[in-house]
Amino acid sequence: MTTNAPTAPEGAHRFFGERLPRAVTFAHILADTGVSHGLIGPREVPILWERHLLNCAVIEDAFPADTRVIDVGSGAGLPGIALAIIRPDLDVHLVEPMQRRTDWLASTVSQVDLDNVTVHRGRAEEVHGTLSAPFVTARAVARLDKLARWCFPLVEHQGRLVAMKGRSAAEELDRARPALGRLGLIEAQVSRHDGGVLEEPTLTIDCVVARRGRR
Repeated sequence: MTTNAPTAPEGAHRFFGERLPRAVTFAHILADTGVSHGLIGPREVPILWERHLLNCAVIEDAFPADTRVIDVGSGAGLPGIALAIIRPDLDVHLVEPMQRRTDWLASTVSQVDLDNVTVHRGRAEEVHGTLSAPFVTARAVARLDKLARWCFPLVEHQGRLVAMKGRSAAEELDRARPALGRLGLIEAQVSRHDGGVLEEPTLTIDCVVARRGRR
């Protein structure tokens, strides 16, 4: 595959280690069909590693060993595929409603040679009651209160929603707390993740969810 994907930076070599070849394959796919399918913009290709692969992969420290993770609105497989690359112990489930994107995700999982990823076609609400996990994650899907309505029912009792957010994560959490409480929030905090390779950490809002949120 010949693309204009940027060369993996030194930080990617350190972070991915022996898993780097899989990350490089994913980067080439994103720079090629990821762009042609409208999953990432062409202007994002030069910053692919920092903006997408490493930005997503560094949240791996939010998940304990050998757990199951659902990535809601997976789109370009971010963060789900990036997590599956860096953490082969995770059982990753990608939930995406668009057929064209699920086909792309399935093809990408095969090309990257991942055996710890399952692709599901559907909206989060459509898999309520049939799919659940101790951990659910999402990136750039919706504001936190709406995301919680979609994701809390997928979170097992006292599990976590790990929502990737931008610099205003703390303010967004403060605004959403009343709604989150009604949905079953036990506690929440903003966490920083840099993996020792990012100058600007990735921020997540981590929400511990009670079973009563599964309504």
